[in-house]
Amino acid sequence: MAKRELEKHIEVQRSIIKKYRKTIWSNFIGAVQEYELIKPNDKIAVCISGGKDSVLMACCLRQLQQFSNVPFELVYLVMDPGYNAENRKLIEYNTKLLNLPVHIFESDIFEVTDRAGGSPCYLCARMRRGCLYSKAKELGCNKIALGHHFNDVIETVLMSMMYSSEIKTMLPKLHSTNFEGMELIRPLYKVKENDIISWANYNGFKFLQCACKMTEKNADIELTSKRKEIKQLIADIKLQNPEADDCIFRSLHNVNMATMPGWRDRDSGEAHTFLEKY
Repeated sequence: MAKRELEKHIEVQRSIIKKYRKTIWSNFIGAVQEYELIKPNDKIAVCISGGKDSVLMACCLRQLQQFSNVPFELVYLVMDPGYNAENRKLIEYNTKLLNLPVHIFESDIFEVTDRAGGSPCYLCARMRRGCLYSKAKELGCNKIALGHHFNDVIETVLMSMMYSSEIKTMLPKLHSTNFEGMELIRPLYKVKENDIISWANYNGFKFLQCACKMTEKNADIELTSKRKEIKQLIADIKLQNPEADDCIFRSLHNVNMATMPGWRDRDSGEAHTFLEKY
C-alpha cells in the first residue's frame, strides 16, 4: 500500500498530460499563455479547498513548474475555515497522496458566518479570499491561484443577467483592491467541469463536495442555489445547441460595445449611455 501511495501522484500527473491532454492540459496551458497568468519569478499561493477543481489546479501548476522555461515558485495553501474532523482528514489524505507539501492554517470563518445568519455564501466567499490573500502575502507570495473553471465563468454571466440586472463575469486575473501588490489568477479558466469530473473519477479520487456547516444543517441550501438553476438551464439549452456553452464563453471575449445601450466604466464605475455619442 505504501508503494502504491508513493506512486499515485506520478500516475495522476501522467493522466493530465496524456489521457486528458486535449481537454484539460491544453486548455490549462492556453489560459496561462493567452491571459499571461504567470510571469518570471512569481511566487504563487495555490489555494486548495479540498474540492476537485482546486486539487486539479494544483497538479497542473506543479506539472507546468517542472517543465516551464519561466521560473516561478508555488506554495500550496490550505485554509481550514472550520471543517469537521472527517473533511479535514480527507484533505490531508488527498494532499499527502498527491505529494503536495501543503501549508494548512485555521480560521473561524464558518463560525462567523453561522452567527451572521441569513444567506452566508457571499460573506463566506469574501472572508475566505481575504484570509487567503493575507496568508499568501505573509508567506511572500505575490499571487493567489483559485480553481474557478469554464463553467463558473459562463454560469456567473447568466446569473448576473438574470438575478442582478447586469452583464459581468469572472476575469482570468485581477489585482487585489485590499492587498497591495497581490493578484488573483484563475488557471482553469478554459477547463470544463465535466472534464474535471472525468479526471477525478478516472483517478479514483473522493473529494470534498460542499463542506460548509450551513449545508450540513440544511441540505436544501445547495439544492436550491441559483447556480444549480443556471447549470440546469445551460444543460437544457445544450440539448438544442450542443455548442451553447462555448458560444457563451466566446461572446465574453467578443463584446460589441457599439451595440450596448449602457455600460459602466471599469475603473471609476461611472455609468455611460450610447446617447453620449449618438
